[in-house]
Amino acid sequence: MNDGFERFDMRKPPINCRAFLKPIIWAGCFPGLLAHGTKIHKEGVEGLKPPYLLLGNHNAFFDMKVSAMATFPYFANYIVAIDGFIGREGLLRNIGCICKRKFTNDILLVKHLKTVVKNKGIIGLYPEARYSLCGTTAVLPESLGQLCKYLNVPVVMIKCHGHHINHPFWNTRRERKVKPTEAEMKLLFTVKDLEGMSAEEINTVLLKEFQYDDFCWQLENKVKVDDPDRAHGLEKVLYQCPACGREYRMEGRGTRLKCTSCGKEWEMTEYGQLEALEGDTIFSHIPDWYEWERANVRKEVEAGTYSTGELQVTVESLPNAKKFIKLGSGTMVHDMNGFRVRITGEDGKVYEMVKDVPSMYSCHIEYEYLFKHGDCVDLNTLEDTWYTYPQGSDFSVTKMALATEELYQDYFRKKGKPKPEGLA
Repeated sequence: MNDGFERFDMRKPPINCRAFLKPIIWAGCFPGLLAHGTKIHKEGVEGLKPPYLLLGNHNAFFDMKVSAMATFPYFANYIVAIDGFIGREGLLRNIGCICKRKFTNDILLVKHLKTVVKNKGIIGLYPEARYSLCGTTAVLPESLGQLCKYLNVPVVMIKCHGHHINHPFWNTRRERKVKPTEAEMKLLFTVKDLEGMSAEEINTVLLKEFQYDDFCWQLENKVKVDDPDRAHGLEKVLYQCPACGREYRMEGRGTRLKCTSCGKEWEMTEYGQLEALEGDTIFSHIPDWYEWERANVRKEVEAGTYSTGELQVTVESLPNAKKFIKLGSGTMVHDMNGFRVRITGEDGKVYEMVKDVPSMYSCHIEYEYLFKHGDCVDLNTLEDTWYTYPQGSDFSVTKMALATEELYQDYFRKKGKPKPEGLA
């Protein structure tokens, strides 16, 4: 795009974390683990030294703090989205972070990961590429098994529990002081294991290992959350009423979730379950409700009727890590063909972002981004990121995220190349 803006230098190779910064990072992480009573259970990693690939599930920023302590006395080179670099590019580069624009095919990133291996470092990768929307496993890229084979280093997984319950993506205004939380750090593959396995066989193991459900974990471990606003923001994920079927009429306040269309109301218990105030509860388990919404989106996609219609949007661009740039306003459509955004810039020029279905197996969304901009979808090229903010109330970015995944799966089913469930 010829907009005259300076671009983030993606070519700069990663370095190992500067020695003088490591004590500062560990000192910043330890109090959080202490406050949450975090227990890290290790299996097969005793005596393991870098280089290796560290895969983690992703529910909150606290994931990285736990990983930093789990890998002590070593420190990983983490892959971080470009918005994480805003105003602190120098710091993040010096602690070894690698910049990535979400859901793009970035060959340069693979080159940087190989550099980390050569530097005898740890690659910190969160392959779900976003915080989980409801504390369950997000779709994984099919290329993950191939990447494991290409890097040819041991593969370790760290799976955290309780982080979504403590700081759910749909309400990040404050943490809930959940205690205790826990994590499992496990050696999945040695180099010898990888040599004897196909990429498909590796993916099968990874899919199994990546299964988690924070609400199940909460209930099974009787982890109590007595926050008086624990249901606030839940309508961001549970946007469709299972009683009347209406979309975009849910409202989460205090400890209750209500459909403003039919009046059906649920109480969110201290153990993360939903209970209807009257009549059938329908879904007591939040992820079950979420998957019901997905199934409804899938029906629209299979019928060829899915569309947001034309939404009015404002767009901010992030070509580099200095600051967001107000690009302009215009329209966005998400339908059977993918995303199309067309805006008139502050300079009077017309800009367009088109992301067709096979180019995106998922998309990144934000709720109340930075607590002032509202909900958004960020769309990426290798050179730019558009933070796209729909206006009005008749839309859900959650539905757009679900539809992106279902459209991608439907595209390959029709091509006769269906993707394994949970992979894209």
